[in-house]
Amino acid sequence: MKDNYAIIMAGGIGSRFWPLSTSTRPKQFLDILGTGETLIQQTFNRFRSVCPVDNILVITNEEHRELVKEQLDIREERILTEPVRKNTAPCIAYGTFKILKENEKATIVVSPADHIIRRREVFDEVISSGLSFARSADSLVTIGIQPDRPETGYGYIRINRQAPVEQFAHFYKVKSFTEKPDLRKARRFLKSGDYFWNSGIFIWSAKSVLKAFDQHLPEVSQAFKCHFSALGTTEEAEVINRIYPAFDAVSIDYGIMEKAGNVYVVTADPGWSDLGTWGSLYDQLSAGAGDNVTVRGRAHTFESSGNLISVTDGKKVLIQGLQDYVVVETEDALLIVRKQDEQNIKKYLEKML
Repeated sequence: MKDNYAIIMAGGIGSRFWPLSTSTRPKQFLDILGTGETLIQQTFNRFRSVCPVDNILVITNEEHRELVKEQLDIREERILTEPVRKNTAPCIAYGTFKILKENEKATIVVSPADHIIRRREVFDEVISSGLSFARSADSLVTIGIQPDRPETGYGYIRINRQAPVEQFAHFYKVKSFTEKPDLRKARRFLKSGDYFWNSGIFIWSAKSVLKAFDQHLPEVSQAFKCHFSALGTTEEAEVINRIYPAFDAVSIDYGIMEKAGNVYVVTADPGWSDLGTWGSLYDQLSAGAGDNVTVRGRAHTFESSGNLISVTDGKKVLIQGLQDYVVVETEDALLIVRKQDEQNIKKYLEKML
């Protein structure tokens, strides 16, 4: 287990969870589900059984360093901060080069900080088998989630059923990636049985993924190689602040996974959700009268159904005649939007703020 590492990506701002999620306290630092733990705390604790606590790295923005320290039992040197947001590929390269300097034999799980896992035993089993496979083969592994509906908000992975991996159940070569499809395609994908949701959780050895960076994103790889000696020293922050702004903002999916020839998927159903929208939160919580879900506070509803409601504690709230809406109220903001249109919240905010 000493060679196992985890990188938790905690740099997002969660704009689709506005107004609860803000730039100063994004959703990964909130107890969205009312469990007593924030999303990043759940993720951090999930990986305690995968690797030693000191082998967990959290990558976030400099402005959120104190939030990470406040919420996690983690040494400060295990918190890596980005001066600017450049999507997931530079972030993963940063964490991986840091790990490589400590342990050339490292195998790594990479995960966002804000995902939900309902079936922990299934998840642990998948991670364990993924790490074993990554140690045995030059491979890049992603977890593919068994879909249960024609979801248009997720990316999809098509598996090659003619290329299963011997001795590793539910492992397949990846045939193709598809970004968020329209409803017609999503229905076809579900019926086919060959398509799985792209979880955004990855498993690989440090050497395998850095070899892929060398081939597909050499400018990122070369920048870190040139300053490898500075990692883990007092010079690290200055180097990162200097090289990071020059990187293109590129996702690991687009930059590497869709181009590499050694990409595999392990299929599973660990009760996963990326909790990307208020609607996905609605699906995770128990509904009350009229199939309305109340996250916070109390609202009196009449002739209303299928709504997600979050209001300030102690405030009298009456809702009449709403079907399938999101209603979220805070001290200084109010959101009322149809669930079917919530993917546009970010666009609406850009016009409003």
